[in-house]
Amino acid sequence: MAFEPPRRLVRALGETAPEGDDWLEKLPGLAREAVERRELTVERVQLPGGRSSLVVLVRRADGTPAVLKLAPPRARPESERVALAHWGGRGAVQLLEPVSKGSEGSEGVLLLERLHPDVSVRTLPEAKALLEAAGTLRRLWVDPPEGHVFETVAERTGRQAKAMRAGADAAPEVAPLVDAALSAREELLDSPPEHRLLHGTFRQSKVLSGDRMPWLAVGPDPVVGEHAFDLARLVRDRVEDLIAQPSGATTTRRRVRRLAESLEVDRDRLRGWTLFRAVESGVRARRVGRERDAELLLEFASWL
Repeated sequence: MAFEPPRRLVRALGETAPEGDDWLEKLPGLAREAVERRELTVERVQLPGGRSSLVVLVRRADGTPAVLKLAPPRARPESERVALAHWGGRGAVQLLEPVSKGSEGSEGVLLLERLHPDVSVRTLPEAKALLEAAGTLRRLWVDPPEGHVFETVAERTGRQAKAMRAGADAAPEVAPLVDAALSAREELLDSPPEHRLLHGTFRQSKVLSGDRMPWLAVGPDPVVGEHAFDLARLVRDRVEDLIAQPSGATTTRRRVRRLAESLEVDRDRLRGWTLFRAVESGVRARRVGRERDAELLLEFASWL
């Protein structure tokens, strides 16, 4: 079978690829090797797929359905492997092959339980989707493993803050929002209320229907920090629908309040991290030429 990378993956990785990165060119060969090594039968490549990895629907030698996921080093697949192993299927997709980093043929390759890839909580009515997503997220908030090497919220947002400052220098019209977001970050990092293992990139499309449990999270980019940071990305889900509503700003503030109350998160901390993450995403979208996405995200941020 030809493992042709989906266009969505090619476009997304092309936006962030460092000079000389040839992972996409190597991907078909890496996929064939991973399939052969594990004696898998390929059904199909999942389309449109994700923005950071190739997802292949497969069956194991005993006929069990599974998913083979291949991701480049910059997507931190080994960090994802450790997090999934630590969660052990509680609230998240089950890791079927917990091979330690450095084992031959395992790095960057994850073998996962098969969920229903075309059925996420995003297919539910909005209120129900937020409820189910929030319940799934709560199960993931556990103490990180002893001696973990996960990135912290301070470290990740510190890297992002540097790029945000550069973006503000290049586009002065976004400078006030960037300044507000960076100020919020500094205040929030001063006294975080907890240090838990977080999903890192949680949103409705990251929660899929399963057989073992009704809903399970996939695709973490794990980070250690406070709950509000994780919940902040969920606040802006379906941002295009929010922007289209005459009452979008009011709906957004109501969503912040309801999510904060339902997961016992401080409302002001949630608002602050939502502001930071929306501005960071908007500045990054503008930097890579996704002007429409940037416009939506920055308008959303202005409501906070």
